[in-house]
This record gives sequence, structure tokens and C-alpha cells, in this order.
Amino acid sequence: MTREHVPAHRAHPWHGIMVATALPLREDLSVDHDAYAEHVAWLIANGCDGVVPNGSLGEYQTLTDAERAQVVRTAVAAGDGARVMPGVAAYGSAESRRWAEQAAEAGAGSVLLLPPNAYRADADAVRAHYAEVARVGLPVVAYNNPIDTKVDLTPALLASLYEDGSIVAVKEFSGDVRRAYEIAELAPELDLLVGADDVLLELALAGAVGWIAGYPNALPDSCATLYRAAVAGDLKTALPLYKSLHPLLRWDSKTEFVQAIKLSMDLAGRHGGATRPPRAPLASEQYAVVRAATEKVIAEGHH
Repeated sequence: MTREHVPAHRAHPWHGIMVATALPLREDLSVDHDAYAEHVAWLIANGCDGVVPNGSLGEYQTLTDAERAQVVRTAVAAGDGARVMPGVAAYGSAESRRWAEQAAEAGAGSVLLLPPNAYRADADAVRAHYAEVARVGLPVVAYNNPIDTKVDLTPALLASLYEDGSIVAVKEFSGDVRRAYEIAELAPELDLLVGADDVLLELALAGAVGWIAGYPNALPDSCATLYRAAVAGDLKTALPLYKSLHPLLRWDSKTEFVQAIKLSMDLAGRHGGATRPPRAPLASEQYAVVRAATEKVIAEGHH
């Protein structure tokens, strides 16, 4: 099969709805890998294209090495390995490379990589970091989250990373939707992925070809309908749906996003459950807001 005849999802397995999966925990806060496998399969069966294990929503920072590796293997076994994009963030470039090697060995199709986050790395350090992980051979999706990492992957720096051959796409989480157009001007072949649920429509209309998504964990069917209408430019469908879901989607950009999405999962009949410390349960006011917003969209028929 020639390259031009390879299905798009095979040639570019980071396209489409890639769900940053929440991780189910047992009462003792150990990882429930069987429940996680079921959740991955359920997402795929309900309109999502692939999964991103070991992201922040998956609480990777609290996992042991053995747990983190098993999460990747579970995701690959439960779905299409090519459509699994493990997060490989770590404090050191060598450790990120090791996690990328583990992802490759497990059969994953791409990896998601934050910039160095142990200190405010300059452009040269960022480029060296991405080049090191890219040597593994899996396509690397850059994750721009300057809010948490304090390292900003600006459009100019992303263009350099793409020219280096180190990245194929970027998960854009800065919240500045204007960047989509500058990225397209400086690196027109670099794929733009929606990185925050509450700017989905804006970035889809600006040319995004994928969504690394949070709220499909709770409402996959409605989120899939919204995404596909948005990238098709079908505003008649997308805009009212976006307005209806936005009171929940905006929680993906809040500090308590893991707890909020897990609560919405519980209310939607999925296993969300607890989070590992230091993430504490939602404060009573936050709990009430998320609960009310979730119950409202469920009552409106979203699922």
C-alpha cells in the first residue's frame, strides 16, 4: 500500500478525537486496570478515535513506573494500538525518551511530550529535549501548556521544532486561539490539535485536525457530534451544542479539571471515582456547580 493510499487515521493516527483518559481507581486508590480497559473500549465504541493515557487527566504524576507502563499496555490491548498516544512527560529528557521507548515497545502509534518542566528551559534546551525523544522513532506531538510548565512553545519555536523534524503536531493549551493562524503561517504542515475543551469550536474553525479531549470521558457521543460538526464548519449543529456543553467544557481548563471530569463521569453512569493525593475532592461550591451543569446536560439528552 503506497503512502497516498494509507487511510488518514493510519498515516496520521493523532488526528480525530483522542481522549485524554481518566484513570479508574479502586477504593484503596490502586489502579483498576480492568476498569480502564473497559473504559478505553467504551470510548472507542461511542465515537472517539483513540486515547491518550498518562496525561495529567490520567494522574500520571502520581503513578509508579510499573503502573504507568501497565496503563500504556492496557490502552494498547483494549483498542487500536496505532491510535494510542501515551504521555511521556518527565523531568529529564532521558526519562522522557525511556517512556517513549516503552510506548513503542507496547505498540503505541505516537507520543505526547511536554517541554522540559524542571526549570524554565530556553529555546535551545527545548529543541534538544524534543530531538532526544524524537530519536525513538515514534511521531511526537508537542504539548504547549505554558500555564503549568512555565515554558511557552510559541509559534516560532514550534516552527523550529517542526523544521528540526522533532514534532508532527501540537496540542495547543495556551488558550490564545489567535496562535492557530500564526502557527499555520510559520509551519503550515504542522498539525494543530485542540488542547483545551473550552476552545474547541474556535480552534476547529481555525483548522485543527484533532482534539486531545477531556469531557468525552463522560459524554463521548455528544462531544463527538460537536467535534465533527465543528471541523466540518457546520455551525448550525456545532454552535448550539457548544453553548449547551460549555459550562462543563470550561472545567477542562481549571485546576480541578480531574476531579470535575471524574464527577461528571459518575453522574453520567461511568466510573469516575476518587483522585490520588495531593488532588483533594472538590470543594462544596465547586461540586455543586459541576453537578448542576452535568445534570442539566444529561437532562437535555447529552450522553
